Amino acid sequence: MNKQISVLQLIDSLQLGGAEVLAVNIANALSKVGIASYLCVSRNEGSLKENINPSVGYFFLERKRIVDVKAIKKLKNYIKKNDISIIHAHSTSYFLAICIKILHSKLKVIWHNHTGNNIGLKGKRLFLLKSCAIHMNYIISVNKDLDFWSKTVLKNTDGSYVRNFPVFTNLQKDTKLFGKKGKKILCIAGYRKEKDHINLLKAFLVVLKKDARCTLHLIGKNYHDAYGKSIQKFIINEKLEDRVFQYDLCCDIKNILDQADIGVLSSDSEGLPISLLEYGLAKLPVVVTNVGDCAAVVTNKQVVVPPKRSDKLADAIVSLINDTVLREKVASELHAEVLNNYSRECSVKKIIEIYREVL
Repeated sequence: MNKQISVLQLIDSLQLGGAEVLAVNIANALSKVGIASYLCVSRNEGSLKENINPSVGYFFLERKRIVDVKAIKKLKNYIKKNDISIIHAHSTSYFLAICIKILHSKLKVIWHNHTGNNIGLKGKRLFLLKSCAIHMNYIISVNKDLDFWSKTVLKNTDGSYVRNFPVFTNLQKDTKLFGKKGKKILCIAGYRKEKDHINLLKAFLVVLKKDARCTLHLIGKNYHDAYGKSIQKFIINEKLEDRVFQYDLCCDIKNILDQADIGVLSSDSEGLPISLLEYGLAKLPVVVTNVGDCAAVVTNKQVVVPPKRSDKLADAIVSLINDTVLREKVASELHAEVLNNYSRECSVKKIIEIYREVL
């Protein structure tokens, strides 16, 4: 029965990010269970291209603008040629998917909503999304709040919450974290406003007053926009250049996690961050803000703090630095939670059931 299903994962780019990682992981996993699996990146290729299995059909669309007639025709022809029955669109790629569906009425579109702050959408962006949601056959949400929002605000009742899952595909050892062993604090998050790196940097200033040997390591795409420049300005103004290290995009995540001592996420908005699940898979103790589904994954509430409270964030980090027993307890609990409830097998099984349902 699986062989009758042909699915295209649609994503805007292959730069390292949670939605992008999950799209690649799903495509790879489907190809291993007999499903005809394809992946189309519409705008920009990136480092994650290297992680795509050879058994996955890959297509780079080179879309230039929001409404790109040439790109729409190319994708429609590719779908027809490969007899693809489902587009599984991730994040903002939903608009392109709906354009194709309007031209190809038999095609099914599933939208995977990864973005926690979509709940706050207003105006034209919300109107566009609601207009597209009418044509969606199913909405997958990465946490329960997003699922509720889809049903009540977008008025699309065909949907459910499906848990994200982590997989380490790149086992290279390219990146070396600077600093003293036992004192390396890691944050894996792209330089986007909702990740609130400034909150983390403020907390780190407090941490340094307690233990000057600590270092902070920021892994994530720097877009060199106003937000990225504000991070750089803070580091320079507070003279943190020898304590805070920025690495931009890195693909050897497992290698990086193996070198770190504490993982941190300081976001003010989330869905369910893949990096948090990767922290758990690597058995790294963490401190996270209570946003999205972070508190559902991190069961030890001593290390779950309110967003935008750098004082609370600093206290939780210091408690892990000073208490090896707590550090080991948090790490082992998170590891068990990820293994038991956020496995690739469980999530992919549910996704396949959704495909069968929409068909």
